[in-house]
Amino acid sequence: MTTSAHYPIGTPGRPWGEAEVAVWLARQTRKRSYAADVLGRIETLRSHYDVMQYGQLDYQPDSYPLLAIKSRGWRDELPCVFVTGGVHGYETSGVHGALRFVDEHAASYAGRVNLLVAPCVSPWAYERIHRWNPHALDPNRSFRDDSPAQESAALMNLVAPFRDRMLVHIDLHETTDTDESEFRPALAARDGVAYVPGEIPDGFYLVDDSEHPQPEFQQAVIAAVAKVTHIAPADRHGEIIGSPMVAPGVINYALRQLGLCAGITNATYKTTTEVYPDSPRATAEQCNAAQVAAVCAAIDFALR
Repeated sequence: MTTSAHYPIGTPGRPWGEAEVAVWLARQTRKRSYAADVLGRIETLRSHYDVMQYGQLDYQPDSYPLLAIKSRGWRDELPCVFVTGGVHGYETSGVHGALRFVDEHAASYAGRVNLLVAPCVSPWAYERIHRWNPHALDPNRSFRDDSPAQESAALMNLVAPFRDRMLVHIDLHETTDTDESEFRPALAARDGVAYVPGEIPDGFYLVDDSEHPQPEFQQAVIAAVAKVTHIAPADRHGEIIGSPMVAPGVINYALRQLGLCAGITNATYKTTTEVYPDSPRATAEQCNAAQVAAVCAAIDFALR
């Protein structure tokens, strides 16, 4: 397993500067198409939903329109549901799960909730199958006032008018083997700290808000996803990714304090999903289906 001392960029113990970021950026290559995979699918939804552009990322020579899908016939008296995917561009099922939910299930909630779906928050990273944006910033630690990440700032501006009206916010993520083989070692190297190896959980889990936990809500989502894919057990320390497991498949984070996407609204019910696509017990189809099941279960619980 890679350690920060052997990461190919930077000097151990010294945070990266502009030169190291430039070296890192030069190593990134486009591996898939946001236009084909995301924008093309959104086009097929325009006949039934409103599509709005909420920002534009200009990372020369590339430019990416940021699109959100919104209920047609938005009614102010209805509760609002916010679904986000692709905050980390390499977490593929978050993007495709959000799009699949709209395509296959959103119509069943018409007249009951207002839906706002941002399926791919970080398109540059989606194309490069990466966690960071081109400035080596993690958008999912950057949801703060005066955010340094354009992706995060644009999404916060999108949701600002509805921040206090959200009933549900579900943010769709994955935990992958590359978290330990690449991304956490890169983070340690970038910050000039020692890399401490962790353990990747085998299965799906959720991250609740430690400041406003909703344990019954989280368990309803876990129960629905368990019909699609397996739920991650705790490790030998009773933890998942270094945090105590507070209920089967659930850990807590201080969402807003950490600058996480799931903390950007005042939704009563909020959660971050974590699918494990590298498990020998899961397929890409199951991962996408698990994200969809989580979204539907979250809305169904809130409406009950």
